[in-house]
Amino acid sequence: MDHYLISFPSATMQLTDDELPEVVRASHEVIEEAKAAGVYVFGGGIDESVAPVLVHADGTITEETSHLDGGFCVLRLASRAEAEQWAARIAAGCRTPQELRMFGYDPAS
Repeated sequence: MDHYLISFPSATMQLTDDELPEVVRASHEVIEEAKAAGVYVFGGGIDESVAPVLVHADGTITEETSHLDGGFCVLRLASRAEAEQWAARIAAGCRTPQELRMFGYDPAS
């Protein structure tokens, strides 16, 4: 089983205030289905009100310059094809395209 990151940047969500409640319901429904299927690992939205920082090996902290926002989830799945199917379901629920990435092999997991 491999771990897959399914994510989207905030800018892709072009929703009206009237559409938002339905999208929240539909996207949460897909996540509940992933939990029921036993494939959900973790997910959430990036808190864009908290500034990111870069923590260096010596403990110094500097402002982060890369941009990361939006929402994501991590699923543990048997194949890339299954990950693509879940990403499509999440895209439908969120009404926005999803980026799919596979985590590298971790022998400790």
